[in-house]
Amino acid sequence: MTNPEPRKQPQADPERARASIARLMEIYRGISETADEVSTRRCPYKNAQARCTAQFKCRNQYFTRVPADLPICTGSDKLDYSRAWESEKRLGSA
Repeated sequence: MTNPEPRKQPQADPERARASIARLMEIYRGISETADEVSTRRCPYKNAQARCTAQFKCRNQYFTRVPADLPICTGSDKLDYSRAWESEKRLGSA
C-alpha cells in the first residue's frame, strides 16, 4: 500500500479575509449599538422572558408561587429603573 499524496490546502485570499472580518465587525457594531440604546430604557436585569435576574430586591419584582422561578419583572421599559433597586438587600436575606 502506498501513501497517497497529501492534499494541498487552498490558499486563503487575504483580501476576502479582510472583507469578511470587516463585515463581521460591522454586524457586531450594530449589535453593540442596539444593546447600548436598549439599556437606556430597559432594566439590565430583565431577561428575554421578562424575568428578573437581579440578585437584590426591586419593587418591580413579582414572585410567583413557584419558589424556584425567577420573579416576573412588572416594570415598564419606559421607566428609569435605577431608583427601584435596593442594592444593599440581597434576595434570600432575612
